[in-house]
Amino acid sequence: MNLPKDLLYTEEHEWIKKEDGKVRIGITDFAQDELGDIVFVELPEEGDEIEVDEPFGSVESVKTVSELYAPISGKVVEVNEELEDSPEFVNESPYDKAWMIVVEPADETDLDNLLSAEQYEKAVKED
Repeated sequence: MNLPKDLLYTEEHEWIKKEDGKVRIGITDFAQDELGDIVFVELPEEGDEIEVDEPFGSVESVKTVSELYAPISGKVVEVNEELEDSPEFVNESPYDKAWMIVVEPADETDLDNLLSAEQYEKAVKED
């Protein structure tokens, strides 16, 4: 399982990368592996507001549809449009090509509730 140490994680299997006052969000290697082949990704639009712990989109695999949960509240400032035509990027490159959205946080203290790579790995192994 690939878990970059410089990212933060949620128990719902999203990863978060802090970048110049914004955060980039995607799903973990563990999540894409559990879901299987991703065939469709539904994401919000630029300008949409997302709320912490609320669904902001979904990924559909050959096995199931799984909701994506917002790790923070804020405004969507960028959306990875490439995933519309190439949902397989989620399986091939969950941390690089398959980032999903970039959010301007409403409150950076939301990040205090996220997990380190070590904490996430421990949580996954306990499931």
